Amino acid sequence: MSKPYSGGCACGKIRYEISGEPIFQNDCQCRDCQRKSGTGHGSYLTFAGRGSVNLQGEAQQWDVVGDSGNAKTRAFCPTCGSPVYLTFSAAPELFTIHAASLDDPGRYRPQAVTYTVRGYAWDYLDPALAKFDTMPPA
Repeated sequence: MSKPYSGGCACGKIRYEISGEPIFQNDCQCRDCQRKSGTGHGSYLTFAGRGSVNLQGEAQQWDVVGDSGNAKTRAFCPTCGSPVYLTFSAAPELFTIHAASLDDPGRYRPQAVTYTVRGYAWDYLDPALAKFDTMPPA
């Protein structure tokens, strides 16, 4: 078994530890991720099974409808404002963390770029990554 993925917000009031490996790691260029990040994409690790997540601290939550038309819940620290994780109404078993919230962001290994239909030429991402106009099929 590998070392758990750990991380949290900038001020440390929200912390997580996740056992197991992510099932998907992606850079998302949807408009919501662009607005949230203040740049051309957001970077995420998604885990199956919320039972493997140990979450401490109280996050502020904000629901938004994504480009898919499904609701996603963004969770961020009410003290420092750092985005920490996301959950999805269409896939409640998934738990997604922001790559930058990891204690060791070097563990992030993107596999794909999603929502490339919203991408910009100035947001240069690894050309070797698989690219999808929207979300790839499961």
